[in-house]
Amino acid sequence: MDIYKADKGKPRPTLVPVSLIKAVTAVREYGCQKYHDPENWRQVEAERYRDAAYRHWLAYLENPASVDKESGLPHLWHLACNIAFLIELADKEKEGC
Repeated sequence: MDIYKADKGKPRPTLVPVSLIKAVTAVREYGCQKYHDPENWRQVEAERYRDAAYRHWLAYLENPASVDKESGLPHLWHLACNIAFLIELADKEKEGC
């Protein structure tokens, strides 16, 4: 029996790999411990996240298995988190916030 559910065209967050969610979560938890404020990232200008993303991307390209010396977490995870911040900040700019 087919049960009808009116969800056609709605976002499907389950398509996002769990490993990406876990990676960004780990970097965010590290950042919360370091800066003691889970929302402080919103006060940082996008250019600083772009610079950080480049640094982590270059470190990853040099050695895909490398980790950030300070956090001990993979550079690729930091890159993902910085990209997430940039996406969120860009969305807020579009909204005029």
